[in-house]
Amino acid sequence: MSLPSFPLLKRRTISMLVFAAFTPHTPLLVPAVGQDGLAKLHGTAEAMKRLSDELYAARPETIVLLSSHGTEFPEAFSVNLHDEYEAGLAEFGDLSDPRTFAPDLPFIDALQRGMRRQGVAVTLDSDAKLDHGAAVPLLVLTKPLADVRIVPISFSGLSAKEHVAFGRGLKDVVLHSSRRIAVIASGDLSHALSSNAPAGYRPEGEEFDGIVRQAIEHMATSQLLSLSPATVSAAAECAYRPLLMLFGLLEGMKVRPEMLGYESPFGVGYLTVQFHLA
Repeated sequence: MSLPSFPLLKRRTISMLVFAAFTPHTPLLVPAVGQDGLAKLHGTAEAMKRLSDELYAARPETIVLLSSHGTEFPEAFSVNLHDEYEAGLAEFGDLSDPRTFAPDLPFIDALQRGMRRQGVAVTLDSDAKLDHGAAVPLLVLTKPLADVRIVPISFSGLSAKEHVAFGRGLKDVVLHSSRRIAVIASGDLSHALSSNAPAGYRPEGEEFDGIVRQAIEHMATSQLLSLSPATVSAAAECAYRPLLMLFGLLEGMKVRPEMLGYESPFGVGYLTVQFHLA
């Protein structure tokens, strides 16, 4: 009697990356800071609410935060390693008790070992207080989440290409983790979009924001890398390098970007994006 035949099952690599996003980090998104000004950020606030729901549904165990306001070293990326972190915005007028988060120690250990094996310069920093580039996304997006651990990472003074390379190395650690990982890169786009913007009006601001949005729409790292250092500098942004790191992480993956919101009521570009993973 012949045995029935069955199709061969292909081996599938299971990614533990369950969520990826790019968010603004203006403290105005926190009601205690934004107060009346928050009404002018209605579109961004709605986009962040939707992103919060998506993050909760993804059930992450660890959130990797790529920030532009942590400790910066000219020739090395920085990972903040501390026994407990505080996410608060007292310097912006929010006097409520900060939220506390624990680190993912095994992930941080694997990250710094893996990066050094690849020749990527990484240093361990230690600061209990999170910078607002990490604190704002945590305060706005993680209210429903309990016991999530975090890995705060800061960019460096190295080149744009080296930030993409860092993201590739980070991807290797994420995909070999047994935990459910979310990655959030935060930054505000140009601060020079109108005459009342923090940096005043500069045409490079609109150019920068336009190219960033096109690069995200097409998942084109090359478009980000095509920006000249002079344009990036004149745009007065704090998003470029965290975004490069995120693009390095997502490179080669099946990703569908969804721009949930973009607005600039104060002359600063606030962009919210979810990268849906196949």
